[in-house]
Amino acid sequence: MVRHTGAAKAPKVTAPRLAPVRPGELRDEPAPDFRRGIRYDGGRYSRASADGLDLGGTDFAECEFAGVSFNETQLRGATFRDCILTEVYAPVLTAARTSLRDVEIGNPRWGSAELYESGWQSVRIDGGKLDYVNLRGSKLTDVQISDCIINELDLGSCTATRVALKNCTIGTLDFTGARLKDFDLRGTDFRTISGLGSLAGLVINDYQLTLLAPLLATHLGVVVA
Repeated sequence: MVRHTGAAKAPKVTAPRLAPVRPGELRDEPAPDFRRGIRYDGGRYSRASADGLDLGGTDFAECEFAGVSFNETQLRGATFRDCILTEVYAPVLTAARTSLRDVEIGNPRWGSAELYESGWQSVRIDGGKLDYVNLRGSKLTDVQISDCIINELDLGSCTATRVALKNCTIGTLDFTGARLKDFDLRGTDFRTISGLGSLAGLVINDYQLTLLAPLLATHLGVVVA
């Protein structure tokens, strides 16, 4: 006999710990000379182009980017700390193994974004339209993505702690091999999820559960007749 013991207590979900990013006094850079492996501090870059440049290992600290194009820019291993990026444009974004700490990204326009094996801590993305975002093998801590349209988000083998997707529309979500804790998906629309064996730590609402039910039944070998 199954006994009903009353309504279960709602589990406590810890939200991302985010503080506003406030770079110090910024210096306008109307004609920036971006180069590989250089440290840039306190620069304000507006409508500049870094298209096709090799900026691998470059360190940006307390910088602001507005309308900057990073199409086919090599950003592998670059670091962004205490930075604000607004309307950054990149049909092809090559930024594997990058480090983002205390970063705000507003209304990005990315096509294919290769960001695998990156480290994100205290990162906020608001708005924007992204086609394919590859964060496989990344470590995400205190990350919030809001009001964003993403066609495909690959989080395979990532470690994600205190991550929230709010009011987003996502086509395909891949959690294969991921390790999740306080990953809040409530309020986000999605078409399909893969990696059903790696959903421990995911927070969803009742409606999302009904969408997942057929996929979970198939994954577990349950026949609904």
